[in-house]
Amino acid sequence: MPAVHHKLLLEDALQDSPQTRSLLSVFEEDSGMLTDYTNQLLQTLQRVFGAQSEMGLATEQLSQQLLDYEKKNFALGKGDEEVICTLQNFAKTVGELNSIHSDLASQMADSMVFPLIQFREKDLTEISTLKEIFSIATDEHEAAMVKYSRLPKKKENEKLKNDLVKEVAYTRRKQHQASLQYYCALNALQYRKRVAMLEPMLGYTQAQISFFKKGIELVSKKMETFLSSVSKMTQNIQAQLDVEAEAMRTSQKELLSVEDTVYMPDKDSDSVNRTLIQKAGYLNIRNKTGLVTTAWDRLFFFTQGGNLMCQPRGAVAGGMVLDLDNSSVMAVECEDRRYCFQITSPTGKTRSMILQAESKKEYEEWICTVNNISRQIYLTDNPEAVAIRLNQTAIQAVTPITSFEKRQEGSANPDRAKPGGVHASGSDSQKTGAAPEPEDLIAPGTPIQFDIMLPASEFQDQNRAGGRRTNPFGETDDCTTENDDSLLQQVFVVRFQGSMAVRCGDNQEVIYEAMRQVLAARAIHNIFRTTESHLMVTSSSLSLIDPQTQVTRISFQLEEVCQFAAHQENGRLMGFVVEGRDWSDGNEEGEPSFSAFVFESNTEGEKICYTINLAKEITEAKKDPEALAKLMKNMPLTNDGKFLLLEPETGNSNTGESQEDLESEA
Repeated sequence: MPAVHHKLLLEDALQDSPQTRSLLSVFEEDSGMLTDYTNQLLQTLQRVFGAQSEMGLATEQLSQQLLDYEKKNFALGKGDEEVICTLQNFAKTVGELNSIHSDLASQMADSMVFPLIQFREKDLTEISTLKEIFSIATDEHEAAMVKYSRLPKKKENEKLKNDLVKEVAYTRRKQHQASLQYYCALNALQYRKRVAMLEPMLGYTQAQISFFKKGIELVSKKMETFLSSVSKMTQNIQAQLDVEAEAMRTSQKELLSVEDTVYMPDKDSDSVNRTLIQKAGYLNIRNKTGLVTTAWDRLFFFTQGGNLMCQPRGAVAGGMVLDLDNSSVMAVECEDRRYCFQITSPTGKTRSMILQAESKKEYEEWICTVNNISRQIYLTDNPEAVAIRLNQTAIQAVTPITSFEKRQEGSANPDRAKPGGVHASGSDSQKTGAAPEPEDLIAPGTPIQFDIMLPASEFQDQNRAGGRRTNPFGETDDCTTENDDSLLQQVFVVRFQGSMAVRCGDNQEVIYEAMRQVLAARAIHNIFRTTESHLMVTSSSLSLIDPQTQVTRISFQLEEVCQFAAHQENGRLMGFVVEGRDWSDGNEEGEPSFSAFVFESNTEGEKICYTINLAKEITEAKKDPEALAKLMKNMPLTNDGKFLLLEPETGNSNTGESQEDLESEA
């Protein structure tokens, strides 16, 4: 055992120099660390002792339970004599083991736990007490020295001086005695801590050796055969583990030999599968954390039947977040993030949510999957085949037609799309009380037009004829009689989303279905850019005007507009159905044809619908002068009495400075 080299010199205690105090602080720091370590070690040793005590109690209870089997008197226990005898032998063996465990616990308490408790309560507590006494004596000596230092030089008071000298001497002696005791205890602690650290482990080891000796004497002969069989089984398991480890190393090497693009986001080489009816993967979901603040969380989403499920990390199972039946999905621009799309459900507590995919492939597959589920394909007998068939039809239906010049030959009305597929009467879907099917509203395979390109010939004609140049404020260079008679003019800033032929014009559901197909087609083909226009509503017509050139792109008479409505969830979407005539079949009167037009506005679509409805009321009231006068009496007019005053359109609708190719929020 090496000697202790560091100790406090007792002869330096009276001088109490800074060097002595510095060395004392090292001893005190060592004492504090020793106290903390002793407490932690004692807790660990008490835990070992508690576990051993619990082991003794558990083996005692096990022995008693084995003996209780005979006392249960099972109704079907006939023939259990051998079992009962065997259990009694086990109980005897376990009882003997219990006595060994009890002896081990007793030895641990005496030779492992008790010495350390004694060291903590006696030595460490003594150090703490002496430190406090030394601190008090030092403070008293310092106070006495302060009083002594304040004795006056001119007016000496011998009595006061003698009293202070005695007080200094008393406190200095007291400090000297306290420091000597404190220094001796700290020096002795350097030896005692070594004994205190070794003695518990010595007792623990001796107790374990005694326990093992008694256990070997008890069970060694009975356990030889069993241990031999266990050894053979262990060797077999190790051989199997070696084979499995080699196979795993080979598999790991193969899996790590892939290209780096496998780990890169948005580097998918596989084509997009648009016929999925099930999808799972991680998505970012947009959550509102305040009135204007948002947060994005990365969660695991998957579809189950007609529901969108979400399972956070660490959760045992997922929960439903959205009902996808009859839902709509559309690509959106959100917070300058890529691959965002919005799902809107007509039912449920959560009506809509915005999600973000990791890659373009995942983004398109999620949109296609939600579209397939919204049609309830998963309820059919062969959903995969139905999804493939509908996808082929959808690809034909949503092939972009970027100009109104690209129409089928033989169409007599260039301002409306010709219905495709089988023609059906709009009243067929109304014969029953059930909601009409999408096929009854829009024929499968109907093409969609995503913009309105004015033909060059018509653009030149409008430039030549100044009277046809329309001002969104209702002012023209050549005021015609029609303009003078117009009682209503209102301009709305809109963005054209698309148009397509429909089968009926007397049901608002056809507008909702057209909106869904147009937005789905834009999402599938990644067509997000739209052109801003001015929609002018007058008491006689609807006109779509270029805000920069003031050229009318397309115009409809008000009596041709047979249906109009705003989207039920997205209030900025609105659409209307226009009725025309198709003379391609050779019929003199022509067959009725219907076309749906979908727009996105800067304001609520309901406001545009209200204005169109008001224009229709004015048109009907023109037939009866009294009804017209009664209607106009309740409507505010401009100062010249020409136009109705409506709430002005906000934004840049009146400036004519709107930019083209804006990103649509639909």
